[in-house]
Amino acid sequence: MESRYERGLQKLGEIDGLQGQRVIDSLKDIAPDLGRYIIEFGFGDIYSRPALDLKSREIAVVAALTALGNAVPQLKVHLHGALNVGCSKEEIVEVIMQMAVYAGFPAALNGMFAAKEVFAERG
Repeated sequence: MESRYERGLQKLGEIDGLQGQRVIDSLKDIAPDLGRYIIEFGFGDIYSRPALDLKSREIAVVAALTALGNAVPQLKVHLHGALNVGCSKEEIVEVIMQMAVYAGFPAALNGMFAAKEVFAERG
């Protein structure tokens, strides 16, 4: 039987790839348990639930992180994730624009600039 950690690590790789692993690796010397919690709970439990596909989940995460307005590093990881699971650049731009209505223009602008950086990084 697959453990929560194994299931989460597989899901993390599927969604966030190298960017996600970098986050986990960056925690090893200060808070390795936090990295394990992210893998087990976030990806092993939540992302592995069957009711939403990964594209829908990443759209929701991009919207939430954009609306928060103070999570640009995490937003960039999930922008990569959204592209990795099939979101188009156009869909991502629309989701971020939608957040201007609910989170304000500053949050939407910050999200858009993060998306611009990620899109440029990926070519």
